[in-house]
Amino acid sequence: MARSKLDGTDADRDLYSGLIRLHVLHHAVREPIFGLGMIDELARHGYRISPGSLYPLLHSLERKGYLRPTVRRKGRSLRKVYRATPLGRNALAAAKSKVRELFRELIEGK
Repeated sequence: MARSKLDGTDADRDLYSGLIRLHVLHHAVREPIFGLGMIDELARHGYRISPGSLYPLLHSLERKGYLRPTVRRKGRSLRKVYRATPLGRNALAAAKSKVRELFRELIEGK
């Protein structure tokens, strides 16, 4: 699912999949997102994720009630865009607390 650009090795999918989900949810809270846009955004942060991995992830977040899709017209084609739901916003807020705690342990040694 994810590959780190920094070291060039395959990343452990189980470890990075949670980070990718949080990253997607973070952006969906801030603004409407769409699949290819998120692939580009994740690539900027060193994650290489294929559409075959990202779209099931988006659908999973939708099934859990964290994302709500709408269909928008872009020229002649339709694009599904996602926004975070109130449940998704609450889940992200709770996750931020856990991420801060983990960051303090991993990086700051506290």
